[in-house]
Amino acid sequence: MIRCRLSTLMGERKILKLSEVAQATGINRNTLTSLYYDRAVRIELSVANTLCEYFNCNMQDLFEYSEDL
Repeated sequence: MIRCRLSTLMGERKILKLSEVAQATGINRNTLTSLYYDRAVRIELSVANTLCEYFNCNMQDLFEYSEDL
């Protein structure tokens, strides 16, 4: 299963509001909400790229893969 680590990245950087990320990146808040709560079914590569640039991270930092138990 692939999990989004947006909430972890925000916590590490002490970013408290999704609206702050939305305003800084231009990404729709609903898109960020589905990623934050790990409910996203798909993600545009441009959104992933923008988040990686904003958090100064790579895809492995933004997403993690783990075996289903």
